[in-house]
Amino acid sequence: MRDSMKYLVFLLALLTGPASSAQMPAGKVVSFVLLSKALQNPGGENPNRKVSVYLPPDYEQAGKRFPVIYYLHGFMGTDSIYPGMKMILDLAIHRKKIQPFILVQASQYTLYEGSFYTNSSLTGNWADFTAKELVEYVDLNFKTIANRDGRGIAGHSMGGYGALKLAMLHPEVFCSTYALSPGLLALVKEFGPNSESFKELARIKTHEELKRSYYPRVLVAVARAWSPNPDKAPFYCDVPFTYQGDSLLVDQTVLEKWHQNMPVYMVDRYAGNLRKLKAIKLDWGRNDSSRFPVQCGMLSQRLENLGIEHFAEEYIGNHVNKIWTADGRILNEVLPFFNDYLVFETK
Repeated sequence: MRDSMKYLVFLLALLTGPASSAQMPAGKVVSFVLLSKALQNPGGENPNRKVSVYLPPDYEQAGKRFPVIYYLHGFMGTDSIYPGMKMILDLAIHRKKIQPFILVQASQYTLYEGSFYTNSSLTGNWADFTAKELVEYVDLNFKTIANRDGRGIAGHSMGGYGALKLAMLHPEVFCSTYALSPGLLALVKEFGPNSESFKELARIKTHEELKRSYYPRVLVAVARAWSPNPDKAPFYCDVPFTYQGDSLLVDQTVLEKWHQNMPVYMVDRYAGNLRKLKAIKLDWGRNDSSRFPVQCGMLSQRLENLGIEHFAEEYIGNHVNKIWTADGRILNEVLPFFNDYLVFETK
């Protein structure tokens, strides 16, 4: 689930070659802080959210409006649209991979480094913030095509999870979704009940210990979103799997709460909503951590069993090396996907 900055400053050839020459029109990035009503919370999270917006080179053209792609970042990510990301967005328009569009990315970095795009009684209503409050603000303040046909949602890792979930919950807001290496679709492999992740978490008692452990930190962020418990210090949440010595203990009530938030188990309940979407796609790297091919395959199979049309693709890559690169998924797959399924206004 890590977003790695080193893959955002990529390929010296791209920076110095013809694609980056003065002939390529450049868009711009604007940022602002949105004070969210949906994110008022008792868990200490800041409801002031930084948002960055990519505007295409011809944004100021009189009378023109643009579709919007809402891009959801991964665990430990923020709203930042790095120079390498902006260059890929410019390059996509320059190469006609996609017609001019707006991209919006809001920071969902929390005290435990990720909101998981979920409404929580402890941390705030992050799903409502993203799918309702943020969309309403963007439509009021930017030159958008302000209907579902002009909106798509995509994301990577934690953001891929969020893109699937929010599209599933809100087909009236988004018409299509693309999930890159979506995380926590099901509890398998590194996040399975007998994984070292849950065993390690069971031994952690302090914030300082948690900061030193990546997978347990993810699990606590998830638990604060999916199964908050205001009476359970120090992390104020429950998890489905704990240990008594070497024996696994399963809390069935908490496990059900987690299943209610995991797309593999959500699709039965929201099959009707999924069928309202114009298009669904997920992909994953063959050489990613072992949970990604397994859980993505589970979700794709479940969608297929329900007769829900979608695209699912494994590519040669790991979790981060083929995302925001000149040979990567954003430029060559994600943006062309939205070019096919979003409505564009021509002038």
